[in-house]
Amino acid sequence: MGGKDAGLAWASALRQGKGMSDFRTAAQTATAAMRAVFPATPLLRNAHLSDRYGADIWLKREDLSPVRSYKLRGAFNAMRKVIRDFPERRVFVCASAGNHAQGVAFMCRHFGVTGVIFMPVTTPQQKIQKTGMFGGEAVEIRLVGDYFDDCLRAAQAFCASEGAHFLSPFDDPDVIEGQASVAVEMLDQLGRLPDHLLLPVGGGGLSSGMRSYLGTGLTYTFVEPLGGASLQAALMAGAPARLPSVNTFVDGAAVAQIGARPFARLADVAVGDVVLAPEDRICVTMLDMLNVEGIVLEPAGALAIDALQDVAQVIRGKTVVCVASGGNFDFERLPEVKERAQRFAGLKKYFILRLPQRPGALKDFLSLLGPDDDIARFEYLKKSARNFGSVLIGIETRHASSFARLFAAMEAQGLVYRDITNDDALAEFLI
Repeated sequence: MGGKDAGLAWASALRQGKGMSDFRTAAQTATAAMRAVFPATPLLRNAHLSDRYGADIWLKREDLSPVRSYKLRGAFNAMRKVIRDFPERRVFVCASAGNHAQGVAFMCRHFGVTGVIFMPVTTPQQKIQKTGMFGGEAVEIRLVGDYFDDCLRAAQAFCASEGAHFLSPFDDPDVIEGQASVAVEMLDQLGRLPDHLLLPVGGGGLSSGMRSYLGTGLTYTFVEPLGGASLQAALMAGAPARLPSVNTFVDGAAVAQIGARPFARLADVAVGDVVLAPEDRICVTMLDMLNVEGIVLEPAGALAIDALQDVAQVIRGKTVVCVASGGNFDFERLPEVKERAQRFAGLKKYFILRLPQRPGALKDFLSLLGPDDDIARFEYLKKSARNFGSVLIGIETRHASSFARLFAAMEAQGLVYRDITNDDALAEFLI
């Protein structure tokens, strides 16, 4: 049995009370064992979000774990069991360019075992340094290939030749069990089930573990990045299906194919309970949490909070928990996040303007700008023997409605322009 049938069988077992007890006991045991390594992450009520949505909203702050994500939970539980059952295995291997690598490195150092971590050559130096910091002398970092699939193949080949143990970031029952510790802590901290739980979904380890532990006594919203909707694709196909392409901006959750084991536990999820969060909208949420609350979240860590606006009518007056899954954000990305947020909110636009090549033409255009309009980009090269030239212009404003006024004024003047703000190909090349 596999794919959708396996997932439906698991859901049926939960409803009948079968299998639930064993999984819950194992997750509780794993959680208790973790307390010797790191404290529970806090569950904090957020007044800002509660007031905005008219609900009692709590954040499970996985961004406050020792490695600023929940990934060390699954790594701890899987490694704990391997070391217990196969004490001769002392080398653990993973392929990751982010949070999983850091969690594995942290636990290798804790258990006193060797870790070999494969990362793409293109991995940002900040992530390489943090992984090395958490693992110290216990880990060796190998940079292989330009893409994740390259380093994954290298990691698996290394395991086959050296007899090392491969640690999957999500497609492993012990990892799923370890991630369920988030639910164990949440339930203990809240003292009861919430009415509604919002869960980020990448490979599915966290979401499947928490749902398996908590059961069906509450409602769920599963949140994926729009450019990496692997759970939605699997639900529609009835089995894990590989996406033809993935937008890697939400790098902690941008997975081309959900894990087979997590999907077996999520196969009975209704497609309508899956929300797809646009990458640019996530940027708005990240900036809001940073500027208003002082909370630093990575794109994947903001997924659940971002989706509150999609279920605003459903959650009003209810107790809601959002899992803030990670805070490993490289501040060198902040200008990009701000840029994308402004474009999504309609506060910044780029367009190509066809401008007459005559004295005073630029002055005429500038006279059309309003008091809140600011030129953020201007590129123009006068060309001889031409009556018109093309100008690349970026405009920022305080109110999105300002652009309707500006464009109307430009059209009234007979100016020809092309808005390229949402043209991905042109924007990537020119902006």
